Amino acid sequence: MNLGAFSISLAVKDLQASKAFYQKFGFTVLGGNDKNWVILKNGTHVIGLFQGMFEKNTLTFNPGWDAAAKPVPDFTDVRELQRQLRAAGVQFAVEADESTTGPAHFVAVDPDGNPVLFDQHV
Repeated sequence: MNLGAFSISLAVKDLQASKAFYQKFGFTVLGGNDKNWVILKNGTHVIGLFQGMFEKNTLTFNPGWDAAAKPVPDFTDVRELQRQLRAAGVQFAVEADESTTGPAHFVAVDPDGNPVLFDQHV
């Protein structure tokens, strides 16, 4: 099962303060709108900062992307991942429409209540 690039998506109270904090650790801006979300990168480590977008910190997988948010040629589509996980007994808080193609997402919640987002952009 190829889950794609991994990052942690943090629900932050003050985007600019959080961005400045993580930049002290050598993270640089990879993307975002700098108003309510920004993606930071340090080597292969990626952190997403989201103000007012998520209720909880979220584990994030991006099928179809590498750690630099660049498309990869071979990947497991998010809808196929959802089918495989459903067959394994995983339940979803949000489901991807399996009749579509292209960008889509689904969310599972682990036994401790942590959201796990599968967010495909390609």
